[in-house]
Amino acid sequence: MELIFSSHALKRMFQRCISAQAVRAVLDNPQVVAEYADDKPYPSRVLYAMVDQQALHVLVATTDVGVNVIITVYRPDPLLWSPDFLRKRP
Repeated sequence: MELIFSSHALKRMFQRCISAQAVRAVLDNPQVVAEYADDKPYPSRVLYAMVDQQALHVLVATTDVGVNVIITVYRPDPLLWSPDFLRKRP
């Protein structure tokens, strides 16, 4: 799987101490949190997985040729997300 990390994603990963290996782990076994089919220039989706006993969300866009562009990465705040980290709290 080919990945491109946006400069924003790299900055956030550095600030949040999230490794490229952790991002790959999310992409290897994801649950879809949200899909944005109308995003430009490519459709995107928020993916979730537990990595090293920590929840991670990855916003990724997939190009027409199947390249995954990592837009941002974050640890979802348990106060803002449901216990399974798949839905925002009302």
